[in-house]
Amino acid sequence: MLPALHGFTRFDEFQKSLNIAPNMLTRRLSALVDAGLLRRGRYSERPPRYEYILTEMGRDFRPVIVAMFAWGNKHFAPEGASVLLIDRKTRAKADPVLVDRKSGRPLNERDYVFAAGPAASERTRRRYAVINQKQFAAQQSSKPVRGSLQGRKRRASCYRSTIQGRNRRSDHGAAASG
Repeated sequence: MLPALHGFTRFDEFQKSLNIAPNMLTRRLSALVDAGLLRRGRYSERPPRYEYILTEMGRDFRPVIVAMFAWGNKHFAPEGASVLLIDRKTRAKADPVLVDRKSGRPLNERDYVFAAGPAASERTRRRYAVINQKQFAAQQSSKPVRGSLQGRKRRASCYRSTIQGRNRRSDHGAAASG
């Protein structure tokens, strides 16, 4: 898939890029065509030659590949990244992050969770209802309770007052008996 994202379209370009046997490449390209990521089209009648063009679905797969490269560079490249994503004009290294198209905010697990969609089965709806309840409960328990410090101070003050009141009573009792 990566050579297609680099702009390669012809069998020989794929073969040179991947350095794999023709029968294996044929199987892989056929699988990508069957999956709808590539479209096969003839570009020469004699001899018959085909090219493999990215479909809309294939182009939409690019962010997945970018995310996988970023993840691999972060977790499996202790000596440094072997492939980078760079700005075509400035040549500056990009730091890919997945964001919400509407808000522009990064899609992190703290702010975004999975939920059952409109075509979800009843089983999937029940499962995500449980998951979302658990996530909501965990979020609520990890939030600091507003005023909790004031509440502790108030309870400590009440406790001190109670102890001091007991001490005064016992002091008075000791003075009366002595």
